[in-house]
Amino acid sequence: MSIGTTDGRELRAVRSRAALFAAAVELVSGRGSANVPVTDLAEAAGVSRQLVYLHFADRDALLVAAATDLARRELVLGEQSGRAAVLATARHFAAHRAFYRALLTGPCAFALTTALTELLAPGNRQVVRALFGDQVPAATADDLAVFLTGGAGALINAWLLGDEDPLDPEKLTNRLVRLMHTLGGLPEGDR
Repeated sequence: MSIGTTDGRELRAVRSRAALFAAAVELVSGRGSANVPVTDLAEAAGVSRQLVYLHFADRDALLVAAATDLARRELVLGEQSGRAAVLATARHFAAHRAFYRALLTGPCAFALTTALTELLAPGNRQVVRALFGDQVPAATADDLAVFLTGGAGALINAWLLGDEDPLDPEKLTNRLVRLMHTLGGLPEGDR
């Protein structure tokens, strides 16, 4: 097998996954439900049903991967800090409310929450290190980062699932920034 063939297969796999992720976001958002058949996802992505199962164990794994990919691409992790990062996060979730809301009320809610915590916790590790330096052991710093991420995630989830329409990212940002400031994790100028 030549290197060009391997690269071609890898490129097709990347394109297939991207098409599946886009189809998942579009169909779930449009239908307001995570209960979209794999056949519909495959058809919308222009791939076979078998290819879906080649890449993902099941529909829920595909949906969680699509959500994680969306957040990873749009949140531009590590490029912003303080209030700007919180506001960018709130705007992201508001813009994709229908998608995340459907996943948070569907069978993959726990897997989604776990995946987003794993994605976002490293940013909070930096906050914990800025707060405590080397005063806490690394394992405790990791636990604190997950704790902060989970707490912020719970507020974001409640906001997404609530009745407010349209969502106000500035309002949520102010709430989260107040909490971060109260905990001592955000400089006064970032309020």
